[in-house]
Amino acid sequence: MADQSNKPSIRFAGFTDPWEQRKLGELAQRITRKNSDNESDLPLTISAQYGLIDQRLFFNSQVASKDMSGYYLLRKGEFAYNKSTSVDSPWGAIKRLTQYKKGCVSTLYICFELLDVDPDYLVTYYETNRWYKAVQMIAAEGARNHGLLNIAPDDFFETTLSVPLSTVEQQAIGSFFSRLDDLITLHQRKYDKLVVFKKAMLEQMFPQEGETVPKIRFAGFTDPWEQRKLGEVVDQFKELVPTPQNGYVRMGVRSHAKGTFLTDVDPGAQIEEKELCRVAPNNLVVNIVFAWEHAVAITSENDAVALVSHRFPQFSFHEDMSPNFFRFIILDGRFRHHLWLASPSGAGRNKTLNVKSMLEYGFVVPHKEEQQKIGNFFSRLDSLITLHQRKLELLQNIKKSLLDEMFV
Repeated sequence: MADQSNKPSIRFAGFTDPWEQRKLGELAQRITRKNSDNESDLPLTISAQYGLIDQRLFFNSQVASKDMSGYYLLRKGEFAYNKSTSVDSPWGAIKRLTQYKKGCVSTLYICFELLDVDPDYLVTYYETNRWYKAVQMIAAEGARNHGLLNIAPDDFFETTLSVPLSTVEQQAIGSFFSRLDDLITLHQRKYDKLVVFKKAMLEQMFPQEGETVPKIRFAGFTDPWEQRKLGEVVDQFKELVPTPQNGYVRMGVRSHAKGTFLTDVDPGAQIEEKELCRVAPNNLVVNIVFAWEHAVAITSENDAVALVSHRFPQFSFHEDMSPNFFRFIILDGRFRHHLWLASPSGAGRNKTLNVKSMLEYGFVVPHKEEQQKIGNFFSRLDSLITLHQRKLELLQNIKKSLLDEMFV
């Protein structure tokens, strides 16, 4: 019977042979080429997310010395192992140079070129966690010195990895994940562009400080925006209900204006509040303890099933105000700063909001029809951003799952 233990759970049709265990030293050879003539002036670092990347872009400064003649010179297609550990890379990161023709890396890196394995296959293999155990076995006692693994190059090249016998299967796997990476990159760029576009439009479609007319507005609107205070356009909403004894849904407000969230309070759980308040949709709600951290939101229809304590005061908008428009007013950094100023300092992170001071916040606002157009525009844009974010997350999850299933 064929050895099933060295076969992946998912593989391309036509391949049935077990994979073989090979030492890295049989598939690659070490590179110790120095940048002795300063052939390259590009300092590289390894990022688990971005691979081998310009150190100046990654750190926003050059960590390497200006004279890099003592550094290793790496050429396009060659690999490097960064033994520094992180949350995302508990045993370091191994990446191939693809973005530049050549560059310099620290001599703390272990560099190598391939002899007898498909490069795209190996790139993907080192994105799995299959190689962790082999590296873990050779890491010396007291291996982590300020996050740097103590691994000798000779020991590193003795590590074993699973490789398909067929070069064609190696190429098929490498090519598949390369195309999947391209698709993920495409959706990441679409998502990033939409986020940047939204930021730009928020700056252009709302007047700058001290101004009453935005740079960009919908056709047919020419009137200057009116100066108002928050307390002039909202009323406090407080509809008390007895604390349920059979459990209830509790609403919270995320910091950094990230919206609301709901949690279930089980029957019999310790209940500190003697009375709670019903949540109504389209209300301004703030967490008075973390208002200084921009814990503010506009409630939605989904939130209307929930209850909140007195620490989450709600405010309903006047008839001539569009709650959807205010979803984007509250994103303004000036409002966050005002909330911070309106939250007197306390011990640690305990800074309770002075609601009266919050309601003194001044801003400019157009007539309701223009508010609604602006709110609808940004709501549709948010929906598009969410759609691309979900597509991106789906592709990333598919890749993660296939990395588990298509390797041994």
